[in-house]
Amino acid sequence: MAFDSIFPLGEPNDSFAEYFIGQSYLAPLASLGMTISNVTFEPGCRNNWHRHNATSGGGQILLAIAGSGWFQAEGREAVSLEPGTVVEIPAGLKHWHGAKAESWFAHVAIAVPGENASNEWLEPVDDAYYNRLTPTPGR
Repeated sequence: MAFDSIFPLGEPNDSFAEYFIGQSYLAPLASLGMTISNVTFEPGCRNNWHRHNATSGGGQILLAIAGSGWFQAEGREAVSLEPGTVVEIPAGLKHWHGAKAESWFAHVAIAVPGENASNEWLEPVDDAYYNRLTPTPGR
């Protein structure tokens, strides 16, 4: 694998495999008051649409650290994620993220503390739609 990341690859993300298309890896980095993990996606891997729900606070922050990926919020165009990209996802926003078809991708995922915080996993990202996304940086 020709993929450099400053954080460890981690173990296969088997606990959440049912919510991903393709193989992902999870490396917990910290848990003092919040969960912070490095998530690595093989080329073409992405998670299902989902929400981070909370009655107050909550949400997620993504810090792209290696490779090239996608983030999309419901009703918006997909956004290219490159190392250094930061995405703030408020609680309740339906979204997905993952690798581009031709690239490995890694991001640090920070679960923002909130009251009654939970993840709501939804439908997979449609293959036909995903395969139409172009790898143009900055999209």
